[in-house]
Amino acid sequence: MKIAVIGGTGLIGSRVVGILNAGGHEAVPHSTSTGVDLLSGRGLPGALAGADVVVNLTKPRTFDDASPAFFRRTMDNLLAAADAAGVGHAVILSIVGADLVPDLVFYRAKVLQEDILRAGPVPYSIVRSTQFFEFVDTVLSWTSDERTVRLPATLLQPMAADDVARAVADVSVGVPLRGTLNIAGPEVFALDELGRITLAARGDHRAVVTDDRAGMYAAASGDALVAKEGAVIAGTTYREWLARHAG
Repeated sequence: MKIAVIGGTGLIGSRVVGILNAGGHEAVPHSTSTGVDLLSGRGLPGALAGADVVVNLTKPRTFDDASPAFFRRTMDNLLAAADAAGVGHAVILSIVGADLVPDLVFYRAKVLQEDILRAGPVPYSIVRSTQFFEFVDTVLSWTSDERTVRLPATLLQPMAADDVARAVADVSVGVPLRGTLNIAGPEVFALDELGRITLAARGDHRAVVTDDRAGMYAAASGDALVAKEGAVIAGTTYREWLARHAG
């Protein structure tokens, strides 16, 4: 199969391309650096020419009020070009529980992206993932100083980017789901607990202070960001991943 991976040079996209090509498919990475711009539509016809599948892994530069307009424009451009090119399957990566955290504009924007795909002319699949292990350090940096890291006790079920990419790759070469697949890591953590585990593995002696108003994830309540029944559970645990990335 020929698969166009838009956002194919990023954290997940580069992994998806590698997995697909190793499996004997022709996966081609596209991004602004290769001349494909979803916001303007520049380069899309050429990128999608002859493609059986398009995987859209693009995201805005910021997660603020500009997010809804970004996803509306990029999805409109992508679906119009995919329909014109006769692409038979469009795949996007979204977020587990996005519809349960309406106070976060970026999560509302991801739900909008899903809705546009569902209403569009191209058979589709939506993969909803929990948060990535690779972003935990970034999350900690949002509310930290030299002595403390403030984190809410929000429940998360994070997973490794390699496992996310494998799921996206598997879905992309299958029959369009015309629905949603939820994927998640094997363990549920409170974010403050996850912070303590991470700092200990890094040899960082700062204290984690539980603060249920700190950071973006304070907007999520209960088990909103935890996968529900029917989700595919990945095998890599956080401590296994940390052991390989502790340096």
